[in-house]
Amino acid sequence: MAKPQNPNSTQNLPSSSTPTKVSGEIGSGNTSYSAPKPHFPNPPDPTNPDPAALREQWRYAIRQYSKWYSHAWGTAILAGLSFFALGWIIKGSNPLPSRQDDSPARPSSSSTSDDGDVGR
Repeated sequence: MAKPQNPNSTQNLPSSSTPTKVSGEIGSGNTSYSAPKPHFPNPPDPTNPDPAALREQWRYAIRQYSKWYSHAWGTAILAGLSFFALGWIIKGSNPLPSRQDDSPARPSSSSTSDDGDVGR
């Protein structure tokens, strides 16, 4: 039968008689401190790849960027047209004030002075 382990046992704990030095301690006088080396999940290549591989990667990147760019423009144009149509539906006419038809047969209210004298 296995021997039950005591959770208070000091088998795996460092002894308190040996001083432990903290390397990041302020004022420790440790001038040779070096920061921990960062771990990159995708480390760089030790040598430059051949030109054919670089050319293929570059072409793939250009295709991806072009696809994303065209999708972004398509989405923006579709959104603009949708909001324009929604504004047209809500207003019942052209929602852009600069695009309204101002025909000369329809006089504006500021040019006629007959309307103010009707009640006198």
